[in-house]
Amino acid sequence: MHTSNEILTPSDLNRLARTLIEDALPMIWIEGELSNLARPASGHWYFSLKDASAQVRCAMFRPRTSALRFKPENGMQVLLRARASVYEPRGEFQLIVEHLEEAGAGALARAFEQCKARLAAEGLFDESRKKSLPRFARRIGVLTSPSGAVIRDIINVLSRRFPLLEVDLLPVPVQGTGAAAEIREQLSIADASHRYDVLILARGGGSAEDLAPFNDEILARTIAACTTPVVSAVGHETDFSITDFVADLRAPTPSAAAELVTPDQSVLYSRLLTYQQSLTRWVRRQLQSTAQHLDYLQARLQARHPQAQLNVDREHLRVLQRQLQQILAKQQRERAHRLSQALLRLQGLDPYRQLNFRKQALEALHRRLQRAWRQRIERAHSALTQSFRTLQALGPLATLERGYAILLDAQGHVIRSVATLEPGQKLQAQLADGRVKLEIIE
Repeated sequence: MHTSNEILTPSDLNRLARTLIEDALPMIWIEGELSNLARPASGHWYFSLKDASAQVRCAMFRPRTSALRFKPENGMQVLLRARASVYEPRGEFQLIVEHLEEAGAGALARAFEQCKARLAAEGLFDESRKKSLPRFARRIGVLTSPSGAVIRDIINVLSRRFPLLEVDLLPVPVQGTGAAAEIREQLSIADASHRYDVLILARGGGSAEDLAPFNDEILARTIAACTTPVVSAVGHETDFSITDFVADLRAPTPSAAAELVTPDQSVLYSRLLTYQQSLTRWVRRQLQSTAQHLDYLQARLQARHPQAQLNVDREHLRVLQRQLQQILAKQQRERAHRLSQALLRLQGLDPYRQLNFRKQALEALHRRLQRAWRQRIERAHSALTQSFRTLQALGPLATLERGYAILLDAQGHVIRSVATLEPGQKLQAQLADGRVKLEIIE
């Protein structure tokens, strides 16, 4: 006989199985073939993951499905991260999928990230160890496929920008098994030759499998060991490879790499033309300055000629002679004037004449004093009248009488400019018959 406590319902059994499975199995990675994919309107996905001998039901809910960057299809080999569980209503074992990716791409991506992390930890990506490119490279080596469009694009760009540059094609396979080893060998030979100023590692775009040789760890270490600057131009602008991080410069495309390692001949020509014009102007200024200096020296030489010096001395003698004649004539006039003044003073010493002269002078002074006093009074009266009229015309009260006002701030200072005012400021306006208070709005 069994007690009621030992008997389970299907719900109890499924719930117990779910708890046991979820506790026993952690988050797992599992790879297989996708089948029976269903995408209902709810946004959840339901599918089976199978191999040659078994399959398991899977569920991936909407928040996870919306984050996928590819579209899963039946028959696709996928890699997923999931937790094991039981769907209780039907008692079905299933996987709750948290992450889904294509199997091949996922393996390559993990290998890429692991290699990238190792090399970054060793400092191979540090900017401090990277070499700068020469400003004017004379010879460039391009490691790429001889049959692809990449080498033609690079040569076209280099020929257009800087035709004087020598370009050597160093043929290497850019995809497939063994490509990384051949690229490493060719790169080491080119670097050891010391023939090149820059080495460009280039190929066009492709899938992750196609770009796999450029994610080779040994190739990355070979690039880091090169003494010649290396430019990585692998894939399209959105593609990144290990060589991009370890190279001295990463170019988004092969054509961009050709532009980055060469100057533009049109810019150089324009710069040379500017230098030529500047040099021409400088030479002209130097020639003009030299010519002026020669003219100055010639003038000094002519000025020191004996005949020229004699002419200068003769002219100086004439000037001195005229000055002597003027001095003698002036002295004669001054003596005659002093004699005349002495005679006049002698005549002026007669007492009767002096008395009469002073009497006449006194009368004249009296008349002048009366006339000057009257004129002074008249001028003062006229000026006072005019000032009064002017004061009335120019005074602030007269201006205010005509309808004007004077703006004052709160301290009583006159406002002379709107630049000193601010919205909300209190003001006063002085009118002819009083003051009013104002406030600035705008």
